[in-house]
Amino acid sequence: MIEQSILEITSALSRANNIVIVPHKGPDGDAIGSCLGLYHFLKEKGHTVNVIAPNDYPDFLKWLPGQEDILIYEKDVENCKELINSADIIFTLDFNSLSRTGDMEQPIADAEAIFVMIDHHLEPSDYAHHTYSDSTMSSTCQMVYQFLKKLRAVKHITPQIATCLYTGIMTDTGSFRFRSTTSETHKVIADLIDKGADNSLIHEKVYDTYSQNRMRLLGVALRNLEVNETLRTAYITLSQEELDKNNFRKGDTEGFVNYALALGGIKFAAIFIEHKTDGIVKISFRSKGSFSVNEFARAHFEGGGHMNAAGGKSDLSLENTVIKFNSILPEYSEQLSI
Repeated sequence: MIEQSILEITSALSRANNIVIVPHKGPDGDAIGSCLGLYHFLKEKGHTVNVIAPNDYPDFLKWLPGQEDILIYEKDVENCKELINSADIIFTLDFNSLSRTGDMEQPIADAEAIFVMIDHHLEPSDYAHHTYSDSTMSSTCQMVYQFLKKLRAVKHITPQIATCLYTGIMTDTGSFRFRSTTSETHKVIADLIDKGADNSLIHEKVYDTYSQNRMRLLGVALRNLEVNETLRTAYITLSQEELDKNNFRKGDTEGFVNYALALGGIKFAAIFIEHKTDGIVKISFRSKGSFSVNEFARAHFEGGGHMNAAGGKSDLSLENTVIKFNSILPEYSEQLSI
């Protein structure tokens, strides 16, 4: 983000009465953490701020400070539309295309606010007046920290802000093991701990709160694990029936794909989850090394993300989606064998 944008944003903030912060549909730890981190900062500066999420988010994030103030668009459409329409500034965090906001896309597009995008995904669109985009960053939460640094406001990071930002960085880096975790990431994490983030407690709140249903669903997922040793690939399937039998709740499958990637010798992992209500199969991809799941998802499953972590979808049945996936794999045999 160039210095001129920082000056213009600082000027806009000095005049703004109403600010709205928006994450993507199906918000994860990085989306909620970055939104709440920025929310607390702007509230401390005296602004009227609302975080509006397109839909609900996982229970393992519902302890974060300030989460009780998040408005859910699909549950309160008219009020959210009014807040969007009256916003002076709209921050869009952890996505780079308004289509990622689902039913909120048109109301946001119609708003007359100043738009500020903060995001670390590839190929950002051009809807924002000010774009802070860096695909080399580990997470949008790390970018919010850097954004505050550009505003010369790091000294104003409270324990609440530190907790939210630490959570997003931790979840989006797979607990700091993905390649996007740099020395700079660790420096940011160190400062957040110094500013009040309780790293042990955060890890416990996010990862050590499995419900019995979620644990049983993990057992089903692992029984469904399939391995292609030749192509160093492993994948998991979960049908709608299996989700229903285990009382699936949003966020219950978070991290399941990493169990497939954890197998020795595996370079590429995927999980295919049937969602009959939406008429799609949702897919998460993970990889090690130089194999780009971002390119794979974009080429074959209407998705994208980062080199080692991406998502996609399929309009085919679960069975036919897996058949398609297996038919494509041989095209990448050379890359997967490296």
